[in-house]
Amino acid sequence: MASLGSIGGKLYRGEVSVEFVGRQRLWYTISGAILVVSAVALIVFGLNFSVDFKGGSVYQFAAGNSTITQVRQTVSGAGGGDDSIVQKITPLGGGGAKWQVQTHPLTVKQQNAVQSAISSQFGVPDNQIAVTAIGAAWGSQISQKAAEALIAFLVVIVIYLSIAFEWKMAVAALIALAHDIVITIGVYALAHFQVSPASVIGLLTILGYSLYDTVVVFDKVRENTAGLLASSRSTYSQAANQALNQTLVRSINTSIIALLPVASILFVGAGFLGAGELKDLALVLFVGMLSGTYSSICIATPVLADLKEREPQYKALAKRVQLRAAGGRAAQRAAAKAAAAGKPVAARRGRRPVGGAEDADLAAAAPQDTGPDAPGDATDTDATGTDAVASGEPVGAAASQPSARSGPRPGPRQQPRRTSAAKRRPSGKKRRR
Repeated sequence: MASLGSIGGKLYRGEVSVEFVGRQRLWYTISGAILVVSAVALIVFGLNFSVDFKGGSVYQFAAGNSTITQVRQTVSGAGGGDDSIVQKITPLGGGGAKWQVQTHPLTVKQQNAVQSAISSQFGVPDNQIAVTAIGAAWGSQISQKAAEALIAFLVVIVIYLSIAFEWKMAVAALIALAHDIVITIGVYALAHFQVSPASVIGLLTILGYSLYDTVVVFDKVRENTAGLLASSRSTYSQAANQALNQTLVRSINTSIIALLPVASILFVGAGFLGAGELKDLALVLFVGMLSGTYSSICIATPVLADLKEREPQYKALAKRVQLRAAGGRAAQRAAAKAAAAGKPVAARRGRRPVGGAEDADLAAAAPQDTGPDAPGDATDTDATGTDAVASGEPVGAAASQPSARSGPRPGPRQQPRRTSAAKRRPSGKKRRR
């Protein structure tokens, strides 16, 4: 099996190519289906905001031998409500497992009642029950600050990309970022994960990561499309797809290296150690990095290619490339038919330049016969010793046309043609009678 490095070299040199831009409808369909599911989950289930956003009371105490059902029933019976969230966590500093109970905003009397119920039911002293009360005003301020940070981030990104690249690349990058945000929020809503301040920090982090990967791809696209309009080699979409293939292995390697520590925090730290804040941070990073890698490859660059292909100069370039490809295919079909029929194929002088790739293919396909009496060929030698050859045409017609290699003949012919009989006898001798 070929190593990843050798595959990357083949992708960079163009020996192997994966079509990404040409399959944009497939990627758009997949992303559209995921976005619809995310939007439906967000509308139906909504987001499970932590107490930091909606306000409430948080109780922490030693877990002991109690179960999650017993804790929830105790808090609900003391006036904490049926919507309380009970989690078993393990502090990073050690000290054994603890229960963390989050309730809606409670009055001071209700807080004391819940604390007394926990103390009496599980035998935990009051001074060992940590109680934190967060008002609704504080939660609204946190939400406002998070929204402001997100908007400022997007504005700065648009300005930077417009200056460093062009505005169409900025639009494509923003579409990819919006794609990642909606998918990440949809996963949180569908799985009913809790949205905490750590989740917001992780969301901003993965947006920067996704943008970093997109900018690297766009830089290669800009390099490949420089001077593209001056030639008819490839369209903008083909050049952009080549840039994607050249950076594909780098994107995969970067994503895998970044996902490994995040996965260890998510599955090992949260699954076995029960680290709540780390779990919130690792979850959004894991989902966002996967979505960001996908969007930078399958969304951002195809969207950019679609925007650029609408420009008149790139429409004209696509037509030139298409005509050139159609001419090459027609010449290949003609050569193949002639070779199959056993007919000689040769390029006529004066019709098109000699020595091109198509003429070389046609000449290779034509049968070669250099004998003096070859059928279909007539050889004529003039006073200067120049041979005029015409494949399948009269001798006079071939001689009257200027040669593509030597240019037009200067002046009239100096002596008449000699017959075949005259060719066979030495010059200057008369025929004996």
